[in-house]
Parts: sequence; structure tokens; C-alpha cells
Amino acid sequence: MPLSVRFHSLGDPDVLRLDEVDVPQPGEGEVLIRTRALGLNRAEVMFRTGNYVVDPTFPQALGYEASGTVEATGPGVAGVTVGDAVSVVPAFSMTDYALHGELVLAPSHAVVKHPEKLTWEEAASVWMPFVTAYGGLIDLGGLSSGDTVVIPAASSSVGLAAIQIANMVGAIPIALTRSGSKRGQLLDAGASIVIATDEDDVVAQLAHVTGAAGVKVIFDPVAGPLLPALIEAAAPHATVIIYGALSTEPTPLPVLAVLGKHITIRGYELFEVTTDSDRLQDAVTFVHDGLSSGALTPSVDAVFELADIVDAYRYLESNAQVGKVVVTVPGISPATA
Repeated sequence: MPLSVRFHSLGDPDVLRLDEVDVPQPGEGEVLIRTRALGLNRAEVMFRTGNYVVDPTFPQALGYEASGTVEATGPGVAGVTVGDAVSVVPAFSMTDYALHGELVLAPSHAVVKHPEKLTWEEAASVWMPFVTAYGGLIDLGGLSSGDTVVIPAASSSVGLAAIQIANMVGAIPIALTRSGSKRGQLLDAGASIVIATDEDDVVAQLAHVTGAAGVKVIFDPVAGPLLPALIEAAAPHATVIIYGALSTEPTPLPVLAVLGKHITIRGYELFEVTTDSDRLQDAVTFVHDGLSSGALTPSVDAVFELADIVDAYRYLESNAQVGKVVVTVPGISPATA
């Protein structure tokens, strides 16, 4: 029987198990995928620890991203067929579908034939970061050529995707990271400037970069005590997209600055885009075009084997990575499709 990554109680990565499961044949609108690589995300950490938008039901499988080959398709499926190399866009709840396993079901609207030049690891690293960044920067933020965008937690897979998307449309990506240890890597990744928030004067640096004009878009997964400084450095009519709450500290709101600058603060999650068929198609087309042209490239930091799933999540949660943490499925060597 195929193995599935599951947890039977909330907790740290040690609660994860590789359980044998019986995977049913695909039903209406479903695709059965033999996985080759799995992409790890912080959403799964939040889900496993009971801090997510939905609650698990034990034993609970997890996982939003995978690449592999189509094993079978259910009735009503169009666009993919048996043997196709595919990857999966997070466009569903993990309580309905979960992709971290050897043989998994996915809804057909979320299954995409990715560019053939991608390796399995790269294909498993595409859709969560790039569609999340596209939704915040382009769909909601309206980022365009010449605009400045501040990207906290820039060494994450979404942060790196945001840097690339900003460059793709001619905007100016400003990367934030806590210390200067990742400065060189972020500059190499395409950041116009890197600000170490524990070491630099954030407001002064942003004023210098923008010529005191202010920042157009703030794309923030952290919130917490730094947000008032970012709003102070924002341009009039700036847009603040908050898509996470990585900070464990309270988030002060500088009300007068928000009022005086007519700033829009917007909560955002990926599913706002991926559960709308038209917006999902726009996002997939944008990302696919960027991948095909080379403007967008998945950033893989580390690769683990499925047997080491606990260590893979420990590494993800250490915050040491710059880019995506990927798990390969045993018995199948990573290769291009």
C-alpha cells in the first residue's frame, strides 16, 4: 500500500508518521498522481500545530504541493491524461485533499502541466510561492514598472518569488531580513537592496531608496512591531498586503499615519485567487509564461527523502533556508518530465 504523511495529534514535526493508506480511484473531476517530489510550506506547519484556518481531523494527512505523473483520471477530467507530468496548485483545503504521499488524489482544476524544463523538485516548488506572490503583488497590489515594493521575510520561498515577480514587471524589490547574514544571497536572488531589520534603520533606508517618495506596496507575512515603521515609510495611497502572522508579538496600528496617507491595509490568502476560476487561470498563465521565459525560476534550498520527512520539517521551521524545502519520493530518481 502507498505511504502517506499523516499526524494523529497536534505537535512539533515528531508527530508526523508515514502511514500505509488505501487510495481510492479518482472520482468525478479528480486526478490520481504518482508523486515524484513534494513541496513543504508553513501552512502545513500551522495546520499541524492547530494554528490554521481549518482544523485537522485525526488521523490527518497534509500537503499542498506535489509534482508527479498522472496515474488515472476520473470522469469529467479534461486537459491532462495518464502519463502526463504535472504539478498541483494549492486550490483546495487540506481537509479535502492532501498531497504528501506516494499516491495522491487532487481536484482536476488544480492540476497543471508545467514547463518540461523543470525538474521534479522545481515543479513541486512553483505554485504556492509564485501564485501567492502574484496574487498579492499583481492581482491585489497592482504593482507595475517603477514601483517600489517592500518584502519582509524575503528569504522564504514566497519572498524570493516576490522578488522575481517584481523584477519581471519592472518594479523595485526591497528585501527585508532580520540579520545581514543572508544579504548576499538576497542580492543574488534579484533584490535591489537588502535591509537587515535588526541592524539597520528601516525607515531611513527606505526613505533613501525611494528618494523620500515612499514605498508603493508592502507585501508582509510577518506583521508585528515592525509594521508601524513600514507604514511610516509608505507612500500616500500605498497598499499594505498582509498574508501571514509570523511575528508572535502584537501588531500596533499607527492610525494617524494610515488616515493621513490614505493607506489601504488588506488581509490576503492564496485561496482568494485559487478558488476563483478566472483569477486562477490568470495566475497560472502569468506564472507559466514567466517560467517558460526564464523570468521566474523556482528556488530550491534543500532536498530530503520521504523517510526523512520529520527532519525536512525541522529544517523548514529552523528558518535557516533561503528558498524551498523539497522532499523526494523514494525509488524514483529526480528527473525532468
